[in-house]
Amino acid sequence: MPVYFSAELFRFLARLKRNNNRDWFLAHKDEYESSVRQPALRFIADFAVPLYEISPDLVADSRPSRGSLFRIYRDTRFSYDKRPYKTHVAMRFSHRGKDVHSPGFYLHLQSGGCFAACGLWHPEPPTLLKIRTAIVSRPEEWRKVRKLLNWDDAGKLSRSPRGFPADHEFVEDLKLRDLGTAVDFTDNQVCGPKFMSIFAAACRKMSPVGAFLSSAVGLKF
Repeated sequence: MPVYFSAELFRFLARLKRNNNRDWFLAHKDEYESSVRQPALRFIADFAVPLYEISPDLVADSRPSRGSLFRIYRDTRFSYDKRPYKTHVAMRFSHRGKDVHSPGFYLHLQSGGCFAACGLWHPEPPTLLKIRTAIVSRPEEWRKVRKLLNWDDAGKLSRSPRGFPADHEFVEDLKLRDLGTAVDFTDNQVCGPKFMSIFAAACRKMSPVGAFLSSAVGLKF
């Protein structure tokens, strides 16, 4: 099995964190291409087959731009933090034509903080209403899915959302504004020959969450 990522990826990101400016990045862009971007694009291309087996409705898009790989460039237009570059690598495997806020899989690579995730992060109010309605109307299905949730609930509401009973069995879930699950990886796992199968296994484990959330918002999974 091929090795996609090496310790060079993490070393480059660590150096970028210390030198987060345009001049340094341009001087080391060849290193970014060889150690970060091209390995990530190869990984995305090869993940298309196992992804199809998990969910034929999600896409692994290996195009160099506007595909599954997030840009390394930060959007600083509305941020006080003007550092131009992200210091992690991120990939998304979403429904075709849908943005990162649709249910799907996510891969985050950062030394000491690598993980896969599946869920909805900061969904718009109409989307969140659909999720809450599905939780109430499909309790047996939700009872199984909710066991997989492990995201931080720091942003949850202090009381039940409007229109939902305060004494509902799943009232604590109805208060959530982010719903999802994650699986952590070590740097050694990411750099090892079995990482593709490890990541695919993590996605299969998380897939009930993606399936429930997708159906709740009218998407196939």
